Amino acid sequence: MLLTYCVTVCGNLLIILVVSYSRSLHSPMYFFLTQLSFLDILLTTTIVPNMLRVVLYEGCSVTFISCLAQFYCFLAIESIECLLLTVMSYDRYQAICNPLHYRLVVNFTFCVKTIFLSWGFVVFVTLMMYLTMTHLLFCGPNVIDHFFCDFDPILELSCSDTFVVKMESKLIAVPLVICPFMVIIISYIYIIATILKMPSVTGRQKTFSTCSSHLLVVSLYYGSLISIYLFPNMINAKKLLSLFYNVVTPLLNPIIYSLRNKDINQALEKIMKEMQKGTLLL
Repeated sequence: MLLTYCVTVCGNLLIILVVSYSRSLHSPMYFFLTQLSFLDILLTTTIVPNMLRVVLYEGCSVTFISCLAQFYCFLAIESIECLLLTVMSYDRYQAICNPLHYRLVVNFTFCVKTIFLSWGFVVFVTLMMYLTMTHLLFCGPNVIDHFFCDFDPILELSCSDTFVVKMESKLIAVPLVICPFMVIIISYIYIIATILKMPSVTGRQKTFSTCSSHLLVVSLYYGSLISIYLFPNMINAKKLLSLFYNVVTPLLNPIIYSLRNKDINQALEKIMKEMQKGTLLL
């Protein structure tokens, strides 16, 4: 687990450094990719270090406020990642379906505003849920049957009425999970329809390759997220799926983008050659 954490952080940092250094990668698609790598580093750092402590000492104690703080960070990061994946799909939609207007619509101002609005909206919405959970009473068992402070394991320990909190979580899921997922689906319906209309097979393959990495990341992320709700009473299955999208997915994202992206591979090779020659400028 420690090795996985180190590889995850280094892999995502490498993506950020390569995109930041290479002028050829200074485009909206790669700007959003650096934001995704940054979120993956935050997510795995929120979960894994404490998980290592739990495994090492076969359990550990945590204060109520610290537990809620971990849950709040986890919820906020996951929510921002949902919105970011949606913006990335919209970026691919504009690039493929409206290429002539792409630079006018998806410009630097649009990218910066989108990131700031996403962070502001998520921090505000999830904070309301965090404040509601701080008013819960815990007077019974205090052992969380999970490797981190997730929503359901916390509520299972509460002796208060959790109806309001559960309803609030369902309402929050609409703008943060369901609507973004629908936008992604609609975007890719238009993208696939546009690709199929292209007369050249080579053109189809080249165009699809620009969004295949993002589509694979979305499938892994939402696939594991949706599967958790398909096994509501299977605790071990939920733990395994939580481990997948909290630990494995942040590890796979930089691998997927580096292996399936020619531009990143070329930029990385160029940087390695310049480092060997000693001409790399920082």
